[in-house]
Amino acid sequence: MDVIKTTILVLPSFISPISSFLLLLASFFLNYKLNSSNEIIIFKQYLKLNDLKYLFLIIIAIIFVLNFLNKEFFSVSAYHKYKIKELELRNNLKLGNPNKNEFYIDGELNIFFRSNNNGVFFDVEALFLRESQLIKSQYAELEISKKDFNLIFYNGERLSLKSEEITKTNFKKFIYNIQNKEIEKLYFDKEHYNTFELFNHNEREFIGHGYNRIFQYFVNLCILVLSLKIIFMYRFKKVLINNFIIIFTFLLILQIFNSYLIYLFNNNYFETIAYFVLSLLNLLIFILIALRILR
Repeated sequence: MDVIKTTILVLPSFISPISSFLLLLASFFLNYKLNSSNEIIIFKQYLKLNDLKYLFLIIIAIIFVLNFLNKEFFSVSAYHKYKIKELELRNNLKLGNPNKNEFYIDGELNIFFRSNNNGVFFDVEALFLRESQLIKSQYAELEISKKDFNLIFYNGERLSLKSEEITKTNFKKFIYNIQNKEIEKLYFDKEHYNTFELFNHNEREFIGHGYNRIFQYFVNLCILVLSLKIIFMYRFKKVLINNFIIIFTFLLILQIFNSYLIYLFNNNYFETIAYFVLSLLNLLIFILIALRILR
């Protein structure tokens, strides 16, 4: 369940890069359904595009704004929560996983407990292998800090087993520290930032990602406009499927070429103006090809 909940948090960030493909797919699917029931012919007889232009403009605006809010706010917030949860899962796997009232960390310790809740273990008995110690306490907490983690025991007794002597002490609080367990830290990547923050970042790769987002807004807007033409297009099913495959393929080529331009920008092959000129020229070619197919 933790993995499922964590995966749900990354969905907004996953949808953003493929939003143009999803819009194209949705428009062709709707057109296919309308064509199958001959509703396209009825629409063309009684309605014109001008009769619905204001409705279409509102729909385009709503979808574009939702996409913008998702990219700039929802996906950024959800992605940050996702990375924190993912980090917790990774670290918990490295530290060990409580199972059947037992908790093992290889080469370090074995813990036996009655119950646990959010990193707190109750009625604890712990055997520390490296230092030959046995601890019994009312409860213990797990605390992760940087590349170390601490086990904090409360209200118990400690039995130290050494070759020279055996000692027994009572304590109210005892902290046991384990180091060098390769605990991962949270590093901020490109998806942690909105477009404005990407533009003000020090690394060129992050700035390039910001430029790519701006370009994707243009792509989505063009796909939205093309979708209106696609939805009310009347074609035979075979021709419709072929048209979809061709347009979808050219959209894929557009995105691949844009990714290559971002790669060149990140590696200082050209500057911002050159990137946008080449990207927009690439987008214009795609639009002309799509309009030729849909006419």
